[in-house]
Amino acid sequence: MISPDLTRNNKAQQVAGGTPFTNEAAGGENYNTLMSLMASTHNPEVLWAGSDDGLIHLTKDGGKTWKNKTPKGLQEGIINSIEVSPHNPATAYIVVMRYKFMDLTPYIFKTADYGENWELITSGIEGDHNFVRVVRADPKVPGLLYAGTETGFYISHNDGKNWEAFQNNFPVVPINDLFIQDNDLIAATAGRSFWILDDLSPLQQSPKNNEVHLVTPKKVYRLSSRKTPKNSRQGTNPVSGVYLDYFLPEVHDSLEVTIDILEKDDVIRSYTSQKDSSFKSWPGGPSPKMTLPHKQGFNRTHWDFRREPLPSVNNVFVYGNYQGSTVAPGSYVARLSYGKVIKEVKIEILPNPNIEYSAANFKEQQNLLINIEKAIRDIHLSVSEMRGAQDQLKHYSKMLKGKKDFESLYEKALTIEKKLVEWEAQLIQPNQKTFQDVINFNNMLNAEFMHLKGFVDTDDPELTQGSKDRYEDLKNTWNKFRMELDEIIEKDFKSFENDFRNAQVPVLMVNIASE
Repeated sequence: MISPDLTRNNKAQQVAGGTPFTNEAAGGENYNTLMSLMASTHNPEVLWAGSDDGLIHLTKDGGKTWKNKTPKGLQEGIINSIEVSPHNPATAYIVVMRYKFMDLTPYIFKTADYGENWELITSGIEGDHNFVRVVRADPKVPGLLYAGTETGFYISHNDGKNWEAFQNNFPVVPINDLFIQDNDLIAATAGRSFWILDDLSPLQQSPKNNEVHLVTPKKVYRLSSRKTPKNSRQGTNPVSGVYLDYFLPEVHDSLEVTIDILEKDDVIRSYTSQKDSSFKSWPGGPSPKMTLPHKQGFNRTHWDFRREPLPSVNNVFVYGNYQGSTVAPGSYVARLSYGKVIKEVKIEILPNPNIEYSAANFKEQQNLLINIEKAIRDIHLSVSEMRGAQDQLKHYSKMLKGKKDFESLYEKALTIEKKLVEWEAQLIQPNQKTFQDVINFNNMLNAEFMHLKGFVDTDDPELTQGSKDRYEDLKNTWNKFRMELDEIIEKDFKSFENDFRNAQVPVLMVNIASE
C-alpha cells in the first residue's frame, strides 16, 4: 500500500447502491473509489490519482507523501481521465464528469505547475449533453490535444484554448477512452467498438503559410491486408500500404497533381489526378489506375507498396493478376508535383515483425519478382507488337490476293502470318472468356508467369526451391519462343520486305473490268 484513502470516504455513500447511484442487483455500484491513476512518463515517482467523488491527489516520491491538488470549488464528480503532458512534466489535463448529478457541462482542467493552479479549457465544445469523458495529448506536437465526449471527437491545436469538432465518418457515440499506438489514434466507444484514425501525421504537420504541402507519413509495416467486404458489419481492415496526405491551397483544373514513388533514383510507381480517357478494359483485363483526389484543402490517397501494373494484351482474358509486385522494406521517396511546386518526403517501410527474415531473403525475393515481371512485360509487349505486324500482313495479303504477278509474295505473307499466330498461341490463351474456361483452354506461358509471381509475392520473403526451379523452367521456355520470334523478324520479315521491294508492288492497285 503506497497511499492513504484518496477519496472523500463518505460512509453514507458506501452502502449497497451508494448514493448517487440507483441500487440494482449486480452489486457494482461502489462509491468513494479511485477511477484514474496516471504515472508520469518523465518521472516514475510522480503519480496522479483521481477519485469518483471529485478528488485529485499527487505524489512526487512514489507514494510516500500525497497532496490534494483538487481544483478549488470543484464539486463532486468522476475524475474520469488524467493525462500528463509528454512535453512538460508539470502540465496535466483532467476530465471531470458530473452527469450522475444531472450536470452535463463539459469539464476539462489544465495545470502547468503540478496542480497548484488550474484552468478550465472547454471553449468550442458545444451541445446540451456533450460532457467530456477523456483527453489525450499528442506525443509529437506540443499543444495538440484530442478529446472524447459524449457525442463525438474534438481536437485542439492551441493547448485547449479552443476546440473544434473532428467527426468525419465517426458515429455520434460516447468515447470512453483514447489511446495512441504507432501514431494511430484508437477510440474505445460506449458501443463497445474500436475506431481507429489512421496516421495522425496530417494533424501533426499543418501546412505553413497556406502552401502546397506533402505530409511525411509515419513508418509503416510491410503487411498485406484483405479488403473488407462491402456492407460488412465487422471491422474494417487497414489498407495495405502507406497513406499519402497532401494539402492544396487552391485548385486549378488546368494543373495536374502527380505523385511519383521513387526507389533510389528510379520511378517505380506514378499517380495522377487526370483520368485516362483512353483506358478500356474487358473481362479478365486490367483494372483502371487510381486517380488522385484534387480538391482544395487536404487530400488523401495511398500507395499499396506495389510497382507499376503489368501491361495487357488488348481484349485478351488472362487468368492472373496485373498488379505490380510488392517492394521490399526500406527507404523510398514520394514526390508530389503541382504546377511548378515539387515536394518530396521519405517513406520508411518496416518488415513484418512476425516473420523471421534476412536482408538476403528480401534481396533474392525482389530479384526474382523483378525478373518475373520483366518476362511478363516482354511477352505482352511482344504479342501486342506482333499483332500489329499481323494487321499489316493482312493488309498486304488482301492487296496481293488474286494478283498473278505477286502470287509468291502473297503466299509468303500468309506463311508469316500463320507462324505468328502459332507463336502467339504458345504465349497467351485467347479462347478464355471467363475464369472457368481454364478447364477447357489451358493457361499459357504468360498466365504461368503470373501464377508464379503471386506465389512468390508474399509477406514471407524466403523463396522455396520449387519457385526457383519453376522460374528457370518458364524462363527457358520464354527464351525459346523469343528466339523463334527473333528468327521470324530477322529472316521472314526481312525476306518479305526485300521481295516486296524487288517486286515493285504499285502503291495503288485496282482491277478494271473488261468489256
